[in-house]
Amino acid sequence: MAAKPFEPERRRFLLQTASVLGAVGAGMATAPFLGYLRPGMQALEAADPIEIDVSKIAPRQLVRTEWMGRPIWILHRTEEMLRGLEEVETFLADPDSERSQQPESCKNRYRSIKPEFFVAVGLCTHLACSPTYRPEVAPPDLGPEWRGGFFCPCHGSRFDLAGRVFKNVPAPVNLAVPPHHYRTETLLVIGEEA
Repeated sequence: MAAKPFEPERRRFLLQTASVLGAVGAGMATAPFLGYLRPGMQALEAADPIEIDVSKIAPRQLVRTEWMGRPIWILHRTEEMLRGLEEVETFLADPDSERSQQPESCKNRYRSIKPEFFVAVGLCTHLACSPTYRPEVAPPDLGPEWRGGFFCPCHGSRFDLAGRVFKNVPAPVNLAVPPHHYRTETLLVIGEEA
């Protein structure tokens, strides 16, 4: 039996078809994951709010809790930490938080209602890893511009103490700030706005 002659057009067609089908399959597999990163309005409305007494959080302390199955951070910032926010603004990708998820009441340099208390969703905006809290100033591994913040060990994204993302890192936007308000001077309610 004689071998069939080489057919380059047929091979090219099969490769192109397989590439297109592979791209479509990858897109379909990625869509549910990307949808998971941002809750819909129905999910936000259905979640029960939680309450935290911020008077029990020591200065420089980061308290972790959970809301809607996601890690929530409450950081008690000192005056020194607040001053450091201005010092790093030239290194940030979105210092004014124009592209970030946050309540209207938090659209300021501190990204908070009360400057001393920062509330954030503790998930990196790159691939939803949980960054580590790094409050030290200018450690050797993070460089001289570092004034404290959050470092994602998965892919190296960096955020300042207001959750604002540094330039030239994988994370595209600042850390999300969940809806919240203060019921009293010290009672923080996460999951609803006033």
